[in-house]
Amino acid sequence: MKNTNIPEEVFVKAAADFGTPLWIYDRATIEQRIKEVKVFDNVRFAQKACPNLSIVSLVRREGCVVDAVSAGEIVRALKAGFKGGVEKGKVPEIVYTADIFDRDALELVKKYDIPVNVGSPDMIQQLADAGVKSELTLRINPGFGHGHSSKVNTGGPLSKHGVWHEQIKDCVKLAQANGMWITGLHMHIGSGSDFEHLSQVASSMCDASRRLGSHLRTISAGGGLPIEYHEEKKGGRIDMKAYYDVWDNARKNIQQSIGHDVHLEVEPGRYLVAESGYLMAEIRAVKKQGDNLFYLVDAGFTDLVRPSFYGSYHQISVLARDGRELNETVDAVVAGPLCESGDVFTQEEGGFVVTRKLPKAKVGDLLVLHDTGAYGAAMSSNYNSRRYAAEVMYTNGSLKVIRERQTFEQMLQNDRIIEL
Repeated sequence: MKNTNIPEEVFVKAAADFGTPLWIYDRATIEQRIKEVKVFDNVRFAQKACPNLSIVSLVRREGCVVDAVSAGEIVRALKAGFKGGVEKGKVPEIVYTADIFDRDALELVKKYDIPVNVGSPDMIQQLADAGVKSELTLRINPGFGHGHSSKVNTGGPLSKHGVWHEQIKDCVKLAQANGMWITGLHMHIGSGSDFEHLSQVASSMCDASRRLGSHLRTISAGGGLPIEYHEEKKGGRIDMKAYYDVWDNARKNIQQSIGHDVHLEVEPGRYLVAESGYLMAEIRAVKKQGDNLFYLVDAGFTDLVRPSFYGSYHQISVLARDGRELNETVDAVVAGPLCESGDVFTQEEGGFVVTRKLPKAKVGDLLVLHDTGAYGAAMSSNYNSRRYAAEVMYTNGSLKVIRERQTFEQMLQNDRIIEL
């Protein structure tokens, strides 16, 4: 099987030991990606990409800090060993980044002294009304955005995200009127962007810093670092040193302007975990629909929604459980079990179903979707009353369960039948 550090026999054994569908993560890949981004002063993991506690705990042990975008993610970060508050001379371990406070999030921010990366001016006043007086970071919408899909473009006038770049001074005045200071700037234009667009953000950061003034101490390059999902393009990784140099030059320009040092951080999610993850399913039906051959598997968009939601591409491998050679190939559509026509893994953006050249398979063979570590299990659902799949990590040559498969009882435990 190409493009994996995990031996093929481990996948086959995992299916026998843990069942399917099954998420498998490779610890070594996560550790390698963390090393690659450590050219920045610090790395803040966007845990929304893969919030399993074992993975959040792993990135903590590797020296990363963490971002939280909800009350639940604050709770996860604390459970994984991160601490609230800010120690003098250190970066905060947890930062809350969002465009609103729901009431739970505001309560936890206050209780655990979590620094806030503000995405809307109203959040500043809500902090003040709650009696919180802290240093703030502004998440800026620079007026443009870019991502691998229009649905993950987080900049520009049609995006809900961030404080509009022309409102920076208004936010500074509002914060100061309530006894708070804005000491950081953050920009994130989209998920899975490219080097050209990500580099433009650095120039926008310099412009924004002039409106903030000498209180600035931290700038964040945000996330959006891309990975290559197409197997034939796997060699084309982003030049991390060149990307860092763009931001370091921006940092130096800002330092020269304000007269003191500025801390530079980056906030990757996808980049750290996507290539570590695999979704393994079992082929449960092989059938012809007109001229099209379908492989129907026991995983659906309730497990991996990215192809249905974004038209995302994932490399697919087929493994023979009986050990036979898979030399013959066919053109096949790969689809799931859900009562939805859009439950297809081989589709393009807009819902256009396509075939993929795959080994000729039979019922009982295994099908593996690659590079599913980011926005895979994190976006799973119970639609069609399907259970959440188990998650395991490949570490030191063996598989460890990091999340049990949901039972039917667990799926139903919060439902209530009322008297009518």
